[in-house]
Amino acid sequence: MRLAAAFACAIAISTAAFAQVTVGRSGWDAIREGRNEEAAAAFAEAIRAEPREASLYVGAGLAAQLLGDNAKARDSFAQALKLAPNFTTASLLLGDLLYRQSDLQGAITVFEAAAKYAPDDKTLAERLARLRAEPSPEKGFFQSPSAHFTVLFEGPADEDLARRAVELLESAYWRVGTALYTFPDHVITVVLYTQEQFRDTTRSPAWAAGAYDGSRIRIPMRGAFEQAPGELERVLTHELTHAMIRAIAPRGVPTWLNEGLAVMFEPDGSRWAESTLAASDTRIPLEQLAGSFDGLSGNQARIAYAESGDAARRLFDEAGGAGVVALLQDIARGVPLADAFQQRMLTSYSAFAASLR
Repeated sequence: MRLAAAFACAIAISTAAFAQVTVGRSGWDAIREGRNEEAAAAFAEAIRAEPREASLYVGAGLAAQLLGDNAKARDSFAQALKLAPNFTTASLLLGDLLYRQSDLQGAITVFEAAAKYAPDDKTLAERLARLRAEPSPEKGFFQSPSAHFTVLFEGPADEDLARRAVELLESAYWRVGTALYTFPDHVITVVLYTQEQFRDTTRSPAWAAGAYDGSRIRIPMRGAFEQAPGELERVLTHELTHAMIRAIAPRGVPTWLNEGLAVMFEPDGSRWAESTLAASDTRIPLEQLAGSFDGLSGNQARIAYAESGDAARRLFDEAGGAGVVALLQDIARGVPLADAFQQRMLTSYSAFAASLR
């Protein structure tokens, strides 16, 4: 997932920049090792000792973000910039967070302010250029808003589809959110593209019907949706589930679990997974499905999604929504998957994987 790469980059930037700071060293070590709760506690203690050290607020913000507490992360990054307005790393982290929370203009403002202090910073320039190119009402895109979503589209010809998308998203929001005991704390932006725009923007495989990149849900709006009306609901529900999962565990979730839950919550998703597996002898070991599916062929991807959906349904049947959410929360805290699985599912991860085969 692109989001995991973004977090890895942020951690690398932060830890490299502040390795020389003795206060809070244990916090940076904990972040690098995935011990996110310990990192949060270490930075809180360090801030009490050195409340004017801006780098400690960056560490505290990053730890909070990894634990899914975006409000605390936002406040921490803002405090770092208050203490050190020329702190480019803090600007990058705050801008990225605002963007993922659908505050495009807020993110651009943060990056523009940072560029005044670091006009030659390539990372900052690239971020700013990318965000300025994003679809927005300021760029002439129409929007169809609701309580929890803003759907952006290019022209009046797509207004009916946008309104239908909003209705479907609101329905899925309550159904999936209730099952996962989770509701994102910000309005989610959904962009409807042409097929060509979607491929150019997301760089998704040819078989992808939608994408969620940690900030926006992106959907190619024509083609299959016109021929099969139920396909729009399926794709929107699938991508929304990814946003729900991210609200619980921003990173570290194995792809099979992330995609499997998304398949499971699709209308008839579990039945599709069951029938797909029944019609094929091909199986991919679960451990091979922990990473990205992007390199798979169309048929391999179909099996991978079906296997993942079947595995997620079995977890839900055995542990219930609360158990699965607890597993995701453990992952967010940095607990190794095998340990979290053993604790929450009362069976080993290897035994569960073997049972699927």
